[in-house]
Amino acid sequence: MISIIGSGRVGTSIAFLCVSNALDDVLLLNRTKDKAIGESLDIANAIPSTSKFSIHGTDDYSKLSGSDVVVIAASTGIYQKDRTENIHSQVKMIKEIAKKIKCYCPSAIILLISNPLDVLTYFFQRETTLPRFKIIGVASSLDTSRFRYLISKKFNIPQSLISNALVLGEHGDSMTPIFSGVSVDKNPLLSMVGDDEIFSLTRSVRNYWKKLRDYKSRSQFGIAKNTYDVLDAIVHSKELSIPASVVLEGEYGEHDVAMGVPVKINQHGIFEIQKIKLNQFETDMLQNSSKKIRGYITSQI
Repeated sequence: MISIIGSGRVGTSIAFLCVSNALDDVLLLNRTKDKAIGESLDIANAIPSTSKFSIHGTDDYSKLSGSDVVVIAASTGIYQKDRTENIHSQVKMIKEIAKKIKCYCPSAIILLISNPLDVLTYFFQRETTLPRFKIIGVASSLDTSRFRYLISKKFNIPQSLISNALVLGEHGDSMTPIFSGVSVDKNPLLSMVGDDEIFSLTRSVRNYWKKLRDYKSRSQFGIAKNTYDVLDAIVHSKELSIPASVVLEGEYGEHDVAMGVPVKINQHGIFEIQKIKLNQFETDMLQNSSKKIRGYITSQI
């Protein structure tokens, strides 16, 4: 069973993908019971006629018992200018959720998508003391999708011709696009752009969510699809290579912090943190990103 905490736009979009693709049984949990039930009744009409799975809504955390995967998409409020705006209430929320998950489904794999993503990933692992590789912050894969889209738009080519695009570090203003490994139609991206273009693309990927909000209230489908891909890998025992936030214990020279790094995921969660080559500029940016995340963490301890 896949349980999704939070029945807003993102949580319900993930639930819809799971149900319509007959991935597994889904439980929608929301602090407003009627909201969870209403969304589940709607999504239930997307269950394929050949599916053996169902969806239910509740506000009862004890119903998490038996969950194989729990997705946390809950929020205490909408941020407007920065993903850390509601950091205090969000950290308090994640600690409360962590206690309930440890009580009712301590063996579940956890996918975090609430913001500030890296900070919440860190505090969830700290609060539960669950294995760090079973707690996955899904966001750097979304940033990577945005990076790839922006490159394709710049060169007016299909995204399928772009390979090895990655965004690491904070899911926030210090995220680090990795230009050095990207190929565009088999050509190194760094041979096709100058410093000004690197700066412009970096700024664009960091501010993508802000531009999106000029046209709609917030993002929804991109993070839902990226989260679904992780769920699909876990449920169907596939190997998936993406960047994701995880608590680090020496990888990339970082300790006691969670941030986006390249990982491999299977039915057990993360089974490998991949070490990739970075140039000095990217290394410095990633270290600065880590320092920023650690500062946010320290402010909440």
